[in-house]
Amino acid sequence: MSAEVTLLGVRHHGPGSARAVAAALELLRPDAVLVEGPPEADTLLGLAADKAMVPPVALLAHAADDPARAAFWPYAEFSPEWVAIRYAVELGVPVRFIDLPAAYGFADAGPPEAGGGTGDGDGDGGTGADAGDGDAALLRDPIARLAEAAGHDDPERWWEDVVEHRRPGEDALAPFAAVAEAMTALREGGGGAGPRDERREAHMRQRIRAARRAGHRRIAVVCGAFHVPALAVMPTVAHDRALLAGLPRKVRTEITWVPWTHRRLSQPTYGAGIVSPGWYHHLFRTGGDPLPAWLTRAAGLLRAEDHPVSSAHVIEAVRLARTLAAVRGRPLAGLTETLDAVRAVMCDGSDVALALVRDRLVIGDALGEVPDGAPAVPLQRDLSRLQRSLRLKPEVEPRDLDLDLRKETDAARSRLLHRLRLLGVDWGVPARSAVASTGTFRESWRLCWQPEFAVRIAEAAQWGTTVERAAVGKAVGTARAAAELAEITGLVETCLVAGLADALPTVMRVLADCAALDTDVAHLAHALPALVRALRYGDVRGTDHGALDEVATGLADRICVGLPPACTGLDAAGAALMRGHLDEVHGAIGLLDPADGLADRWAGTLRALARREPAGGPATGVPGLLRGRAVRLLLDDGRLDPEEAGRRLGLVLSAAGSPADAAGWIEGFLTGGGALLLHDPRLLGLLDDWLAGVSAEAFTDVLPLLRRTFATLEAGVRSTVGGRVAAGPLGGEPAGPDGPDGGAPGLDPVRADAALPTVALLLGLPVTPGGPALPAGPGDRPRIPRQAEGRDT
Repeated sequence: MSAEVTLLGVRHHGPGSARAVAAALELLRPDAVLVEGPPEADTLLGLAADKAMVPPVALLAHAADDPARAAFWPYAEFSPEWVAIRYAVELGVPVRFIDLPAAYGFADAGPPEAGGGTGDGDGDGGTGADAGDGDAALLRDPIARLAEAAGHDDPERWWEDVVEHRRPGEDALAPFAAVAEAMTALREGGGGAGPRDERREAHMRQRIRAARRAGHRRIAVVCGAFHVPALAVMPTVAHDRALLAGLPRKVRTEITWVPWTHRRLSQPTYGAGIVSPGWYHHLFRTGGDPLPAWLTRAAGLLRAEDHPVSSAHVIEAVRLARTLAAVRGRPLAGLTETLDAVRAVMCDGSDVALALVRDRLVIGDALGEVPDGAPAVPLQRDLSRLQRSLRLKPEVEPRDLDLDLRKETDAARSRLLHRLRLLGVDWGVPARSAVASTGTFRESWRLCWQPEFAVRIAEAAQWGTTVERAAVGKAVGTARAAAELAEITGLVETCLVAGLADALPTVMRVLADCAALDTDVAHLAHALPALVRALRYGDVRGTDHGALDEVATGLADRICVGLPPACTGLDAAGAALMRGHLDEVHGAIGLLDPADGLADRWAGTLRALARREPAGGPATGVPGLLRGRAVRLLLDDGRLDPEEAGRRLGLVLSAAGSPADAAGWIEGFLTGGGALLLHDPRLLGLLDDWLAGVSAEAFTDVLPLLRRTFATLEAGVRSTVGGRVAAGPLGGEPAGPDGPDGGAPGLDPVRADAALPTVALLLGLPVTPGGPALPAGPGDRPRIPRQAEGRDT
C-alpha cells in the first residue's frame, strides 16, 4: 500500500491505544482521517466538537420503520476512535466513517452484531480487537492468542503491560507497526476473516480509495487491529466489488447520538466491552503515576461509607501495589495489584468492601451527555423538555424519589413516570417508601436511567409525538388488542394514575364490553381489585370515576352470584388459586361504597360458601380451604360470633369428616393470623383433640398441610400455642386467679404487691414510703382507683 496511507490498528476503548493514536496524529498531521464506524453518521461527526457533547456517548442507528432493530457504536473519552474524531473536527480535517453501512445489517436477519434487539454495531470480538468471524479460537479472543504466544496466561494483564500502561516514545508509529505485524502473523496462522468481515474490509478499502481519489495525500485510518492486514494490501477494485455484490437491499436507517455509560461498556452483552472502564478512564486522564490518585479516590469512597481509612492507608497501599508488581514481574502495577492492595490495606481483607470499590471506581457510573442539536425524534425532545421542567435529571445511579400527589409538581412527575412505564420505558419503578404512610396521596419510586431507553423511546414514537399523546395512543391500542379482562382493568388503573383522560372513554368502553361477555368468575375476581384501586387513585387525583364505579359494582354483584358455584368441585391447586381471589375480592369490596348493600350481599356469599360441605364426595361441595377461609372472613368482620365459628370447627373436625378436608379448612381458617387460638382456648382444644385422634394413615396425608399452615403463623403465636399444648389439657376457660388443677398457676399476691409502687408511679399517683397511697381492697391489698383503670401505661 502507498506510504501516504497510515493504518493505526487499535483495541477499542483502550487508553494506551488512545494515547498512541493522539501521538501518531500529531506526528502525521493527516489531511483526512478515516475511522471504523457507520457511514450514515458522517453528518453527525461535527457535533463531537460541541462542548455539550460529553463522553461516554454512542451512535444509535435503527431501521426507520422498526426502531426495535437497532445497533449502538459506543465511544468513551479513552476510545481511540473518539480521540481521532475529536482531533479531526477541532482542526477542521475531513473525517469519515468507513465501515459497512448499518442499513445492510438491518436488511439481514437482524441489526449488526445484534443481541436482544439492541446490537452493538462495531462487530468486535470479546476483547474489542475486532475479531470478526474467522477461526473459532482466533475470533473468540485474538488478544488471548497473542498473549499465549508471548508466554502469558492472562491476556488482559499482558495487554495492559505492553499497550495500556505504555507511554508514547520517540517513534509514535512503532506500536502500530508491532501490532500490525502480530495481527498479520495471527491471521495467516489461525485462519482468515469470515464472509461478513470480508465484506466489511472490502467496503473499508473502497472508502480508502475514494479518499485518495478526492486528492488527500496524508490519510490516517483508525480501525480495529484485526483489520489492518486486510487493509494493508489492496486487491483489485473488481475483487472488492464482487464481495459487495452479495449485500442485501438497504433499509432506510435513522441515526443519532445518545448518552452512554461506563457500566454499559462493561456488560458482557457488548462485544467490545471492557471489564474496567472507570480504571481505564483514570489511566487516560492521569499524566503521571496513576496509583496515588486512584488509591486516594478509593480511600475517599470507603471513608464516605464509614470505613476507617486514612492517608497512611493510601501510602501503604501504593507501596504494596508496587511491590506486588515487582514480585510478579510487571513493569507497572496494574488493576490486579491495585485491587489486591486495596483489599489487604484498606478493606482488612473484606471482599464486601472491595466490591464497593469495584462497582464505583473500577466500573463507575459515568453518564454521557449529547447536545440539543443532535437529531432526535419529537417524542425524545418532549421527554427532555419535561425532564428539565420537572427537575428530573436522568442518572444511572439508582435513587429513591418520594412524591406527595397533593403538590402540583409531584403529581406531574408521577404522571410522567406512569406514562413512560406504559410506553415500556421503566425509568422509574414503584418502590416501598421509607416514609411511613397509609394514604393514597404518597408515591415512592426508584429511578435509574439506562442507555437502552433511547431505543424504546424511538419505538414508542409510533404512538405520538409527545409523551402524553404517545401514552394515550399506546393505551388505546393495548385496550383494543387485550384478550383478558384483568389486562384491561390494569390498563384502566394505569390510565387514571397517568392522567390519560383522552384514553379513558375508549378503554372504559372496551372494559364494559369485555366484562359483559366474560363469564369466568375467576377472571372477574382477578379484575375487580385493580378497578377498586383505580377508584381510590381517582379520589386523590380528582378524576371523574362514575362509569368506573358502575363497572366495579356490576363486577362485584356478578362475583357474589357466581362465586359459590365456581368454587364447587375444585381440586387442591384450583382451591389455592381461588383463595387468593377470595381474599382480594373481600378487600376490594370493603373499599367500595357500602350504601348500596354490597357488603351485605358479599357476606351472604361467604355464608353460602361456608355451608357448601361435600356431602357426596369432593366434587359435590366447596373445598375445606375455601369454607374455612369464608368462616374466618365472616368472623373477622364481626358477622359471625366466636361460638358459631367454634361450632363449625367442631363439625369439620368430627369423626365423620375427611381428614384432608379438615386440614384444608384449618389452613383457610388460620390464614392471616392464629392469635384467635390464644384468645379462645376452646378452639385450640378442639384442634388438639382432632389431631390426636387422626389415624396414622391419614396423619401422613394431612401433615404437610398442617405444617404449611402453622409455618405461616407468627413466631410468638407458634411458641405460645406449643407452650399451652405442652402444659396440659386444653379446651377449658382461661386460668383464673386461683389456677385450676393442671392449668396455669394462680395470681401470687406477694409478687403482685411488689409491683404496685411502680404501677402507681407510672399512673402519676402519690407513693408513700410504705407503699402507694391507694385505697385498700379486699384482702387488705392496695387497689388502683377506678378513675385510673384503663389508662395507657
